[in-house]
Amino acid sequence: MPTVEFTPQLRRFTDTPRVASPAATLRAALEDAFQANPRLRGYVLDDQGALRANVVVFIDGERCRERLRLDQALQPASTVHVLQALSGG
Repeated sequence: MPTVEFTPQLRRFTDTPRVASPAATLRAALEDAFQANPRLRGYVLDDQGALRANVVVFIDGERCRERLRLDQALQPASTVHVLQALSGG
């Protein structure tokens, strides 16, 4: 079953559970994670439902380039990592 994991940066703001999801697509897996913690949605997606500019997603180690539909297929053993970009000087 695919799993969705969030990096520790998001833990400063909200609980970031590791979520096992039977989802077949990235968007569906993210929706399962948002059900576990609805506050995560605002940190990951913008008002249009696309990935926020400061969020990057990797599926099985490969960067997700499609940021709006989030329709990338997941395999039964996929691992999704959701990262919030850090900035600063």
